[in-house]
Amino acid sequence: MYAPDLFKGQVALVTGGRSGIGYGIAEHLLRLGASVVICARKAGPLAEAAERLSGLGTCLHQPCDIRQSAEVEALADLIADRFGRLDILVNNAGGQFPSLARYFSDNGWNAVINTNVNGTFYVTRTMANRFFIPQQAGNVVNIIVNLHRGFPGMAHTGAARAAVENLTKSLAQEWAIHNIRMNCVAPGTILSSGLDTYAEPVRELLDEMKDDNLMRRHGTIEDVSNAVLFLASPLSAYTSGVTLYVDGMDHLHSNRMRLVDKFR
Repeated sequence: MYAPDLFKGQVALVTGGRSGIGYGIAEHLLRLGASVVICARKAGPLAEAAERLSGLGTCLHQPCDIRQSAEVEALADLIADRFGRLDILVNNAGGQFPSLARYFSDNGWNAVINTNVNGTFYVTRTMANRFFIPQQAGNVVNIIVNLHRGFPGMAHTGAARAAVENLTKSLAQEWAIHNIRMNCVAPGTILSSGLDTYAEPVRELLDEMKDDNLMRRHGTIEDVSNAVLFLASPLSAYTSGVTLYVDGMDHLHSNRMRLVDKFR
């Protein structure tokens, strides 16, 4: 679909790049010529992912808890020492769990908000100050969720990702003068390893959700990575501050209460 050298000579950072959607995005960037850095919290699985990806091109890795500014700065040090520049940032790392809002503990709520909002901001601010603003060029793609009509059953991640979407719009305007573009991709139900983290009652909804989808299928990792690469490439050079939904129109059509009904 894309030219094989589309990202030749560019350096990309993918947070949460050891598995699932993040791994797929990193793989796609490598196939199109980019040098890629991936990070995640778990060192062992991260190293294994980087070893597999290195068969496609230059892939560095470093464990990083994006909730810790010092670890994010250390990640920027690695990128500066090895490449001296950064062209693309994909904020993919995040986390959530299904639950009715009335049962959220303070710790559960704060864990999701801290990772998805604070972590995304820490990484974006650090990479902008270290690379994008001095270079007067940069491209950020934030992975959020289908939040167009709320996210009942996962109100914490809906709130967090909505904050990221608004942050994206704000920074897109603030940083346009520095030639930095900021956009979001909002995946729907994507067939990836991320689904394995959910309990069986939630996973049982998948067939029902597929039948309800207007395109009669769930999304693939490639569906998401194609959208990310479009926004990260010169093909979208006049696009910033927008959200691209990759969900087979679920944000327009789906029953948003299905997950809540499962818990009742």
